[in-house]
Amino acid sequence: MIARPLRYYRNAYGGLPRTAWLLAGVMFVNRCGTMVLPYLTLYLTQRLHFTVAQAGWVMGIYGLGALAGTYLGGRLTDRLGFHTIQVGSLLLAGMMLLSLRFLHDFPTICAGVFMFTLLGDTFRPANSVAIAHYSTPENRTRAYSLNRLAINLGWSIGGGMGGVLAAINYDYLFWADGFTCLAAGLLLWLTLKPAPAAEPGEQVETPAEVAQSPYHDRLYLAFMAFLTLFAIGFFQLFSTLPLYLKEVHGLNEAQIGLLTTFNGLLIVAVEMALIYELEKKQVRRTTAIQTGAWLMGAAYLVFNLVPYAAIALVSTVLYTFGEMLTMPFMQTVAVERSGAANRGQYLGLYSMGFSFAQITAPSLGAQLASRAGFTTLWYVIAGICLVAGLGFRWLRGRLD
Repeated sequence: MIARPLRYYRNAYGGLPRTAWLLAGVMFVNRCGTMVLPYLTLYLTQRLHFTVAQAGWVMGIYGLGALAGTYLGGRLTDRLGFHTIQVGSLLLAGMMLLSLRFLHDFPTICAGVFMFTLLGDTFRPANSVAIAHYSTPENRTRAYSLNRLAINLGWSIGGGMGGVLAAINYDYLFWADGFTCLAAGLLLWLTLKPAPAAEPGEQVETPAEVAQSPYHDRLYLAFMAFLTLFAIGFFQLFSTLPLYLKEVHGLNEAQIGLLTTFNGLLIVAVEMALIYELEKKQVRRTTAIQTGAWLMGAAYLVFNLVPYAAIALVSTVLYTFGEMLTMPFMQTVAVERSGAANRGQYLGLYSMGFSFAQITAPSLGAQLASRAGFTTLWYVIAGICLVAGLGFRWLRGRLD
């Protein structure tokens, strides 16, 4: 009775290269300390006494830095290699995080947050290229899922501990996040050597494929447009949702942290097996992504349908499955539209879609919440996710 599920999980995790596990280990160390972002809006409003609108602008600046960082990271990865960019990004971002806690007024906080995300988000396209380099088409989506597993396992630890630390003193968040970022950079530098220029077993691209720019790939640009809409909904999880849970339902930082922990543990327990099963049944990637976008919208809609604090747990389950059905397959689509010579730019644009959403989502959420209320906000966000899902449905068969 127990042997069959164990064998199933062994198959789901089997066949992944050692380097994929090393990259996942580095990501786990880094994400164990990810404590600033989930509590940044609470830190700004509770500790620094910023208004909700000001906190929304700071989160928008966070996204602007991420947009610039991912664009820069994609370009530099194609020129300097993913190993150099990953190590440099982690070390510089860690040092910036340690200094961020000493900034207190609105202009310097905006500048500090921009610099932190500019340095830190060059890591994202470089890391995605590294996973693509060390994986094969047969195990690529599972390699991305393994990386997400490490992210979410670390996130569940960091999110839960962050809630406890925030309840004691918000300063501890910056120390923990900064030092784990530095530790991840050192671990990557010591354990994973720069890869050879040629990718083992990679197919040879034609000159047209090598020269292809993601900015001239119309189908990919349409995919990115719908991805950005989805991401606007996704990033409400880190900006307006914590404020909503605290102000409307009276949850404290520790309770919000427990929901974050539950989200991470659910991904750890389910995602790899879910991806393995979907790929075994040959479910279209855009179909999975479409379903995930609609689940994300439903996660916000339930707050208007059931006005009780306990619905937060149901919402967490819905958006967790929304994540699991979208994120790994989205990255695989981005990789498979690219070639070895321009993969950094394709994955940089992929990350830029999320970064652009980080700019617009907090400001949109904060402004709607303050002017029209959270009920209106959740209807709008659910509608955005519905449109994103319809867009992915339209792309079905065109990208797969």
